[in-house]
Amino acid sequence: MKNNQALSGSCLCGGITVTVEGEHDPRPGACHCQLCQRWTGGVFMSFTATPDAVTVEGPVTRFQSTPFAERAFCGTCGTHLWMRNTDEAEAEYDLMPGLFEAAHDWPLRSEIYTDRAMRAIRFVGDHLRKSEAEYEGSNPHA
Repeated sequence: MKNNQALSGSCLCGGITVTVEGEHDPRPGACHCQLCQRWTGGVFMSFTATPDAVTVEGPVTRFQSTPFAERAFCGTCGTHLWMRNTDEAEAEYDLMPGLFEAAHDWPLRSEIYTDRAMRAIRFVGDHLRKSEAEYEGSNPHA
């Protein structure tokens, strides 16, 4: 499901603003892999937007978390902003939905590494689910 509704959000301190004006999928996906658990303290949730749709203002800090991906955050307040593949020139942004008030009513699109999910974080509902083996079997970056 693609959407073109304009979105505007910010980090906790307001030092970084993120605007999405163009194509994005307003349904977050959830990841329970160990890297994402360490980064978020539990579960990573994101929605995708094309690079030409995203405008970022403010001092972003980037961390190369794997040979193929960066994770971005506010260096002042620590708010997580996105994860993005660095080995693809036109890679989509995996943006944190919590930056945007509009995300409050978005349904969950998918969930990966379901067999690695912390017991306290289990999602219900009718959405796509993949275990570690299922996801890694179909994803060349895993």
